[in-house]
Amino acid sequence: MDSDVKCPQCGSEHVYQDGSLWVCPECAHEWDQLDAAASATGADEDVVKDANGNVLADGDSVTVIKDLKVKGSSLVVKGGTKVKNIRLTDGADGHNIACKIEGIGAMNLKSEFVKKA
Repeated sequence: MDSDVKCPQCGSEHVYQDGSLWVCPECAHEWDQLDAAASATGADEDVVKDANGNVLADGDSVTVIKDLKVKGSSLVVKGGTKVKNIRLTDGADGHNIACKIEGIGAMNLKSEFVKKA
């Protein structure tokens, strides 16, 4: 048992490894080894990842993976649209990417709907 790993949900120190997953016997939460390694090393919790799990950074280029309706408008951001020079934000509503899309303008996107280009 690795004493540095704690359950990210309840904070219990009584966790064990089951195959490639970590399991908490107190709250029955299961998580991936990479998440356990990040929590054990004290890695930054505010890491933004794309739909494929790649870490995003300010200035990256991303591609939209599905058609997205623009709220309050009849416009649609088509899947496959490339967005350059993104900025990562701390959006409380889950929109953690600020960008400008040609033909639409400035808008916020959720990282789960983009992939790193």
